[in-house]
Amino acid sequence: MSDLINKQIILKSRPVGEPKESDFALVETPIPEPGEGEILSCTIYLSLDPYMRGRISAGESYAASVELDSVIVGGTVSQVIKSNHPQFQVGDFVLSNNGWQTYAVSKGETLRKLDPTQAPLSYSLGVLGMPGLTAYAALLDIGQPKEGETVVVSAASGAVGAVVGQIAKIKGARVVGIVGSDDKRDYIVKELGFNVGINRKTQELDSALKEAAPNGIDVYYDNTAGVILEAVLQQINLGARIPLVGLISEYNATSTPSGPNLMPLLIKRALIKGFLVSDYQHRFNDFLRDVSGWLQSGQLKYKEDVVVGLENAPRAFIGLLRGDNFGKLIIKVNDDPTAG
Repeated sequence: MSDLINKQIILKSRPVGEPKESDFALVETPIPEPGEGEILSCTIYLSLDPYMRGRISAGESYAASVELDSVIVGGTVSQVIKSNHPQFQVGDFVLSNNGWQTYAVSKGETLRKLDPTQAPLSYSLGVLGMPGLTAYAALLDIGQPKEGETVVVSAASGAVGAVVGQIAKIKGARVVGIVGSDDKRDYIVKELGFNVGINRKTQELDSALKEAAPNGIDVYYDNTAGVILEAVLQQINLGARIPLVGLISEYNATSTPSGPNLMPLLIKRALIKGFLVSDYQHRFNDFLRDVSGWLQSGQLKYKEDVVVGLENAPRAFIGLLRGDNFGKLIIKVNDDPTAG
């Protein structure tokens, strides 16, 4: 294996505002050797997610920042090519957090073995992985939608939002999705079954929300914050619940954004609660059972946006923060031996 090279994308400089491709660098390093209880794996798929923007910043957050000249963090699906761990064999497929690189060494206890006969391998980075659990747990545990209630979802065609809206429909809610293009609006309504779609770039939010939710808003699943949250707050119902899951409208901000008027939260005795998926690992088995069943029955649909080549990850990530992707954004790093 000495003739093989590990390609890595590292953080060269901390972005100011929107990241630039020059903030990242592609480097080549020797492939590491696994120690006792470790495995060496080759990356097949790399997940790109909005949370990574916070991890490459220096500001205080819920997780440590990536150090300069270090590999960018990220979830991966990999194949074991060398194992010093009794529970993993060469050829096994594993879910890991190997980041933006082609090879990595991992401790066995940090891995989850994947069965490619149960679902496509890439699904474990999306609908059957962290984004799916985020949608499931935040909606059901914090939002608690009831039959006949109105649920509004921002970033509704994305990896999280699309699953949120479909689960809300399964639970009997009326669902309004907010997206950034007509194509995405058509997709969530015609393909995913949302009741109404709103294009935030071409429609005036206040009037569009009033028309879409004439009886008010009971649950707002917030992936964006900012002006969408401000518009939603004016139409929340008594006892509304707001899972605060993402702040994508603020991730590239260079100064603290002005906040919305929070008075409606007081008047309507609404619940707004921050959500970190790491707090909900105890829900994983329930999530996997339910979402796998909904996928198999056709009640839940899933869309991926696959970009080929590790070297294209920085450009794809910048586009993700702009909303350019359509579906769960995945980097295909190496060929998937299970794909047809």
